[in-house]
Amino acid sequence: MPDQSTTPSSRRAYRLGRRLESVDETRRRITAAAFELHATVGPSRTTIRAIAARAGVQRHTVYAHFPDLETLYVACTEHGMRVTGMPVAEPWAAISDPATRLRHGLSEVFAWYRTNELMLRNVLYDIDPTAPPPTQPDLFEIRMGTLFDTLTGGWTVTTPEDRPTLLAVLAHALVFETWRSLTAGGLTDEQAVYLLASIVEGVATGRIAIRG
Repeated sequence: MPDQSTTPSSRRAYRLGRRLESVDETRRRITAAAFELHATVGPSRTTIRAIAARAGVQRHTVYAHFPDLETLYVACTEHGMRVTGMPVAEPWAAISDPATRLRHGLSEVFAWYRTNELMLRNVLYDIDPTAPPPTQPDLFEIRMGTLFDTLTGGWTVTTPEDRPTLLAVLAHALVFETWRSLTAGGLTDEQAVYLLASIVEGVATGRIAIRG
């Protein structure tokens, strides 16, 4: 309760601060509800009614905070990346040896994939072909691009012709579908890391080469 000795202006500031906290908390509840539904049933099956019910608000409150689905999706993606602990590139960049960096990075990403496999399957594979193209950057794709860029640094190749192959293999190694395919086929996460890192190193040293 505010101090009765405070001035009218300070009491107004206190009430405004409390209202802003309430608005922020409502927005967080809506965003969390949307992410939980996206993770369990997929974005295309997530309705505003379901989000409102899960967040404990009315439908018009959802629209008041997020006037369109794309704005809600951006907030949901940012929330999901944060609460699931999606890997970030900065610690990787401190590893100077590219092969060591690659093994470390893939191990982190694959552990994240395993922990969040159901969520990733629901979100990445649940694409509505009738939906209009997004007008805002995809935060997940931006993060994955940063991870990829960090893994490509420091590699040398035997011939310039090998660099496109190196980049293609690095890109393939990082994506969710590659991890899922290899581990569904019987490999452990550690074995998948070893296999993919060996292929990348083979391309970099010329032991594995593709010639037209």
